[in-house]
Amino acid sequence: MDIFEKCFNFTDAKEAIKAGYYPYFHELETGQDTEVMMEGRKTIMIGSNNYLGLTSHPRVKKAAIAAIEQYGTGCSGSRFLNGTLKLHVELEKELAEFLGKDDCITFSTGYQTNLGIVSALAGRTDVLICDKENHASIYDACRLSFAQMLRYAHSDMDDLERVMKNVGGSKGKMIITDGVFSMSGDIAKLPEIVALAKKYNARVMVDDAHGLGVLGKNGKGTAEHFGLTDEVDIIMGTFSKSLASLGGYMAAAADVVHYTKHISRPFIFSASVPPANAAAAREALKILKEEPERVTNLYHAAEYMREGLRKRGIPFKETKTPIIPVYTYEDYRTFIIAKRLLEEGVYVNPIISPAVPVGESMLRTSYTATHTEEQLERALGAFERVFSEVGQELADLAASSSTMDTSGYMSL
Repeated sequence: MDIFEKCFNFTDAKEAIKAGYYPYFHELETGQDTEVMMEGRKTIMIGSNNYLGLTSHPRVKKAAIAAIEQYGTGCSGSRFLNGTLKLHVELEKELAEFLGKDDCITFSTGYQTNLGIVSALAGRTDVLICDKENHASIYDACRLSFAQMLRYAHSDMDDLERVMKNVGGSKGKMIITDGVFSMSGDIAKLPEIVALAKKYNARVMVDDAHGLGVLGKNGKGTAEHFGLTDEVDIIMGTFSKSLASLGGYMAAAADVVHYTKHISRPFIFSASVPPANAAAAREALKILKEEPERVTNLYHAAEYMREGLRKRGIPFKETKTPIIPVYTYEDYRTFIIAKRLLEEGVYVNPIISPAVPVGESMLRTSYTATHTEEQLERALGAFERVFSEVGQELADLAASSSTMDTSGYMSL
């Protein structure tokens, strides 16, 4: 059999392109902002993870440019050898201090961060316990580690305890959870997770990619939100969301960071974060420290949108984060609604199976601290117009569903 046969037989995307409803790889002609130019059309962006609105901030851009002028465009090697800049060390020190941990290590991408942490710390005699809705990078990291991986039902603490009870007492154990779940917008039940970790002698790792700059009084993330910074062993995060750059980090006890630096293959065998990315993340962190009101503004934008969706009878999931899933239920319908919204000048992310269970397709919308009420009103108007075209059919689906969480649903 030809190894490429699967490629030749993969026709779904080509058929969607031909039919005119393929929803991916739209081309941006401007930088990430609340409004962008996308394929010649002025578009309100409510599908970005630019939570604090810093990707276009003059200070962040200036810092990136200055770093290129000082250090060049790349590091030409791994941190382990010739790729460590003073800039990396300063960024790590500032992140550790901000997050309330002893030390910090940075990786070239967020995905690589999870691979690097988990594969270094967990081995064949260890057990990793994961929420079923954890990010894909966590699952790939568990596979790379060779540790045993066990899963518990999403945010189900009874199921987590059931899993913990069945793990041998002599094994090393770590519970890994997203802080804010990227698809659903749910916040992890961190107090209960920490309590179970203590009860069963396990460590806790929180992937706070969508928590930094989003949760906590000062935007420090899920651990700060619950007052559990000292109880969480590892805080992982990314630069590609609130910190307006590219890369990732692990903040933890000094010995854990030191060990990871010397054992983690994804860290040792990858080039380090480019100077511009490190400088941009560092400047974004400074702005977050100086302007914590951005977190408040972010929540105002999200709540404004939730209230607008309620008033217009658009089916959505009630969340307490700037991630608001809007229900569309069926894959094809999701593509059509996303296409129509884009034609109305609103970009959203269509999410279909297998990313979500069959019958639970949705539009993942997310908001930015710098969204204006005028922009959000225009987006809401587009939602109302587009959903009115398919309203009765969508209402019938919602009414007949016995498994969907329709807490945000009102009759269309």
